[in-house]
Amino acid sequence: MANPKRKQSKRRSANRRAANAFQAPEFAKDPVDGTLFRPHRVNPKNGLYRGRQVLDVSV
Repeated sequence: MANPKRKQSKRRSANRRAANAFQAPEFAKDPVDGTLFRPHRVNPKNGLYRGRQVLDVSV
């Protein structure tokens, strides 16, 4: 039966486990124009945050 020649380091084990922890980012849908944006952030398309205009976005 095959055995490892050297002990696997804690860092290597942690890196292997961390690779499975990556997830796709969540998106919220803007009720005004339906664009997708990251939640709890300003919508970069129209400059709205929680229904208020906070950025002046010129299209």
